[in-house]
Amino acid sequence: MTLSTLSPLRCPAPVAPLLPVVGRDTRVPLAQGGSTTYANLDNAASAPALTSVATRVAQVLPHYASVHRGAGYLSRVSTALFEQARAEVGTFLGARPDDVVVFTRSTTDALDLLARAVPQGSRVLVADVEHHANLLSWQRSALTTVLRGGSDAEETATLLEAELARGGYALLAVAGASNVTGEVLPLRRLARAAHAAGARIAVDGAQLLPHRRVDLGRDGIDWIALSGHKLYAPYGAGALVGRRDWLDAADPYLAGGGATLDVRHDAVRWATGPDRHEAGSPNVLGAVALAQACSTLATLAPGALEAHEEALRERLVGGLTALAGVEVVRPHPDDAVGVVTFTVPGRSVSEVAAFLSAEHGIGVRDGRFCAHRFADSLGLADGGLRVSTGVGTGSAEVERLLAAVEQFVGAGPELEYGIVAGHWGPTTDARPEPASFLPAPGADADLG
Repeated sequence: MTLSTLSPLRCPAPVAPLLPVVGRDTRVPLAQGGSTTYANLDNAASAPALTSVATRVAQVLPHYASVHRGAGYLSRVSTALFEQARAEVGTFLGARPDDVVVFTRSTTDALDLLARAVPQGSRVLVADVEHHANLLSWQRSALTTVLRGGSDAEETATLLEAELARGGYALLAVAGASNVTGEVLPLRRLARAAHAAGARIAVDGAQLLPHRRVDLGRDGIDWIALSGHKLYAPYGAGALVGRRDWLDAADPYLAGGGATLDVRHDAVRWATGPDRHEAGSPNVLGAVALAQACSTLATLAPGALEAHEEALRERLVGGLTALAGVEVVRPHPDDAVGVVTFTVPGRSVSEVAAFLSAEHGIGVRDGRFCAHRFADSLGLADGGLRVSTGVGTGSAEVERLLAAVEQFVGAGPELEYGIVAGHWGPTTDARPEPASFLPAPGADADLG
């Protein structure tokens, strides 16, 4: 198979990956036969593990034991690792001395925890541009106002400021960066507006933190929620970091061991601080992985992360915009992370995504990205194609994508596509079933 050479706006210089990640050289089969190195351009959904994270987990695993309630030496080691991870995550986020780091399963889990801790009768303000994780948690309450977002991040921020000034809100909940367009909201400015109106601010940091540093104290943020699987630590842990008063006053998120000080037949004394909301045996390895990811990202030189993704995003937007038959959604925001969404009008986004995967070994995301209200407002009722870069992405993956999309809108796919078993895919596919792709334990993969 020969691809045409994309000439418009060719990247002036190669961009290398910023940090090593696990699986960068993984090969995947192609529907027309043979194999290729996988091009992961779906980092916004789940990012691969940093190599440093996988190494740290492998170091810790032999020492894994129970946490907090064991007298054995390895139990004490695991407890120390768990609490050290808590401190490292707090340091990475600029937590204030009295802030708490509560380990959760994910950003969604963390925001649901905070939603349950909002004092009864409090009003919450949120915009309809949010990911479902930061919309549905608050939308359950009749006291939540869902504001229609603006035509861009700047207008949305202005609308939020105006609504806050009307008074009566206890909390503003916003995403740091959009998972649809990559746009970044001015968090310091919104924090000032919230505090001036007597409210607090909670930030969904899932898409922001892999791309930008946040300092809770400096930026005036009261809480931030995050996921390890977005932050190069896909081991099942997330966190809610911020002020402790609402959390200490709230009912425990889970009722169980570790969240109590004393249990009697007629009364329970609950713990305060993180223990109050971390009942059960905690995910020690997930916490360690998350902390290691934070520590590794903190070693990057100031501005390195932004420069890396800006170069990749500029090439993506420029290359896609240059292709006839391709439309980029909000291509030039004032500030954006490495997330670019586009469509091929007249063609199903799921067909395009299936083509990219089947014939080119490229992974992107298609659909409405768990942000249905926002996607609909952008004219993406039938979905879009999202390309998302990360620290393990280089210009080679971007060039492969641009060449593949050029083929799709120009010469067209080599194979025929249709709905196969409920999903778009090639009608003739030489690839093994995904469930049988990995070799049996102890065997080696052979992709030819």
